[in-house]
Amino acid sequence: MLRCWPVLLPLLTVACGLPRDPEKTTDRLASTHELRVGVTDNRGWVDASPAEPSGVEPDLVRLFAQRIGAKVIWAKGSEASLAQQLEHHELDLAIGGFDAKTPWKSVAGVSQPFAKTADKKKHVFLTAPGENQFILTLDRFLTEQMRVPKESSS
Repeated sequence: MLRCWPVLLPLLTVACGLPRDPEKTTDRLASTHELRVGVTDNRGWVDASPAEPSGVEPDLVRLFAQRIGAKVIWAKGSEASLAQQLEHHELDLAIGGFDAKTPWKSVAGVSQPFAKTADKKKHVFLTAPGENQFILTLDRFLTEQMRVPKESSS
């Protein structure tokens, strides 16, 4: 057992710093308090036409931003332009009714699913790739939101 310590100690030390954000998204959010969110229209999920986006997903983003003490900076665009901005770490998050099977997951990170539609599609947010600490924070928030009982509409 004592022979394992020289190997285990460095591994445990490295593991304590996980997860990490290679591009320092969490650190930047803590210093600037600005969450950069790309938004594209998707009926039922996001209406990007007003000055302030509206819908289910923008409301979730506002709650998340409030939780992390940030102000949302909105950027409108097409799915392709938002994915490219995420890939280049110009945005932190993108919303627009994205399905968990999105083709953009080859260039962007993907949150855990936060909603399922009648046709069994699981909806996710897109994130800058590799920013694992930020994604973990977002996923924890989404998990909490999924557990919150919905008010009845009676």
